[in-house]
Amino acid sequence: MKMREKPMNDVLTLDQIEARFPSEWVLIGDPQTDEYQRLLSGIVLFHSPDRDDVDRKLLELRPIRFAFRYLGEMPEDVALIL
Repeated sequence: MKMREKPMNDVLTLDQIEARFPSEWVLIGDPQTDEYQRLLSGIVLFHSPDRDDVDRKLLELRPIRFAFRYLGEMPEDVALIL
C-alpha cells in the first residue's frame, strides 16, 4: 500500500495534488481557498488509498487548518456528511 509518512513541504495546487494522487484520500494542510471556500492549494500532509489510514494520521497530526479530499470517483458505499 502506498503511503507517505512525512509531509511534503511544497504548496501544490489542487490540480497538481489530483495529478499526483489519483484515487487516494489526501490530507491537505494550510489549505488556500477562494471567496467561496473552494480549495485551491495546500501542503499534502498524508495520502493513502485507505481512508482509515488518513483518519489515523489526522488524529496523530491534529493540524490546525486542513482539508480532507478523496481524489477519485466516490465509491457507492461511501456517505458524505457536511
